[in-house]
Amino acid sequence: MTLDQNQSNFDIVFLGQSVLKYEVPLDIYNIINTIYESKYSELKPANKQLVGKIEKEHSLFYDGENTDKMIRHNHLPHNVLQWFNQKFKHYLEWNKVREYRLHINSIWVNTMFEHEYNPVHVHQGSLFTGLSSVMILKLPQSYGVEYSSPDAPQNGRLQILGSSSGMFSNIDYQPEIKERDFYIFPYDMRHCVYPFNGPGYRRTLAANMDVEYNPIKNRGVS
Repeated sequence: MTLDQNQSNFDIVFLGQSVLKYEVPLDIYNIINTIYESKYSELKPANKQLVGKIEKEHSLFYDGENTDKMIRHNHLPHNVLQWFNQKFKHYLEWNKVREYRLHINSIWVNTMFEHEYNPVHVHQGSLFTGLSSVMILKLPQSYGVEYSSPDAPQNGRLQILGSSSGMFSNIDYQPEIKERDFYIFPYDMRHCVYPFNGPGYRRTLAANMDVEYNPIKNRGVS
């Protein structure tokens, strides 16, 4: 556990690239859940843009190119968008990335029910370079409860796959997720979500942040 400049805690896992985990402030967490629930009927479905085998995928924010699949919109207040910007900026500075420009491309919510899942995939915004993220908003009571292999539960788990090599390298991260967790990792890191068994639902938020930077200028920065 490390302390950042804003005196907030975060965890780091290295899988060839860094995965940083933060705790979402309670006020930000409550605002997002309240907006999703109160404006649900107004939210645009995001299924056409996503690979998830999930019926309820809805967009809270989009600032990419207008297409027949999605047009620009925003349901989030300034303080929530500012919080996202601060966390993505912290990720880049922790990883010693300099001279960059950030642009939030999209933010959406997935509500998964029994047997739904998100297959292995990567993210992309308007650019190929950027940062993905996952925020845990709600978990079912049956999360982690297996019909078989209770010693190695996969039920409803998030899995992030790395690209490091070597006998003692970590290439697989399956965190013990809880509500208010927020994970940030690069666009090209593969990840998936396993289905769960039982009643209830699993609600998560994903946000894509485009990052424009010069990788040559960032070589050897310390």
